[in-house]
Amino acid sequence: MRLNKQALLRVIAAFAIVTIFTGGMHQIRKTGGGAPDFPCKVSTEKDVTVSIGDGATGSDIAQQLFEAQVVKSSAAFFRLAVADSRSGRIAPGSHRIQLNLCAKDALDQLLDPKRITNLISVIEGAWSTEIADAMVASGFSRGEVSKAIKSVEIPTGFKTLEGLLFPAQYSFEDETSAQSALSAMINRALLEISNSGIAAGDGNYSPQELLIVASIIQAEGEPKDFGKVSQVIRNRLKIGMPLQMDSTVHYIQKLRGDIFLSTKSTLIKSDYNTYRKYGLPPGPIGNPGLAAMVAAVNPEAGDWIYFITVAPDDTRFTASLDQFNIWKAEYKKNLRAGVFGSAK
Repeated sequence: MRLNKQALLRVIAAFAIVTIFTGGMHQIRKTGGGAPDFPCKVSTEKDVTVSIGDGATGSDIAQQLFEAQVVKSSAAFFRLAVADSRSGRIAPGSHRIQLNLCAKDALDQLLDPKRITNLISVIEGAWSTEIADAMVASGFSRGEVSKAIKSVEIPTGFKTLEGLLFPAQYSFEDETSAQSALSAMINRALLEISNSGIAAGDGNYSPQELLIVASIIQAEGEPKDFGKVSQVIRNRLKIGMPLQMDSTVHYIQKLRGDIFLSTKSTLIKSDYNTYRKYGLPPGPIGNPGLAAMVAAVNPEAGDWIYFITVAPDDTRFTASLDQFNIWKAEYKKNLRAGVFGSAK
């Protein structure tokens, strides 16, 4: 049976289940009596399939596990899930899980991606082309995915599919259409765009522009530096300086992992080449996660114009070109020494 499109559109943030667990305590049913639990041990029992529905409450999941003879009582699993923040990562979809498990082991197996059927994992910063490949790997046909991408409806206020496929784990039933799967990812992105504040704009930038900024932040920085990268982007735009972001050129080239950017690469003729073109690129350069979205709206205050990763986990920010050039020399020395794992 093909999943109803509206049901797919209710694919929720995995972490949102935490709220369901903590907010739905009164819903727990008494089936199973009290909160008896099996002892935790490696189970030798057979697997059963438990299908976690879109929008399932914490008590629903606990009851499903009890009825499938996975846990000894629904209350035992529910009590653990409320206390364990990892329960927020339970993804909707079909899970292979063993019988007669203690609540902790049941949660562990629900969180094991190898036990989720038809799993599509979208990582922060993934390109739409990479997500299309992941969909094909999960069982969708290449033709169906290509057709869905061409026909999917882009929400009002946005111009491209890139940036609107939110990074998360998705699991769809076998007969789910690629169109419905993409719609689910877009729906999740719209939720997070609203949660982050991007949807409201900030007076200076539109939601589309802020999403572009978020995608660059995601590609350029580590989470701890997102706020600073966000401010650098704003500072450069304010003074009319080209963004000169390596990540926008890598996006054109569809290259991952290259740290060094050649002078030749900076001359590529493309509106996404922020070495040649002033202002923001015409669209996002990937699909940003929530932290990057939040940073796009809430930059960290500072006068930084330049930043450079001198060594792994050592990114430095400055308003001084002289200081930047000193750090750049240090970066090149580390690059030649193989500190980054490659001397390209």
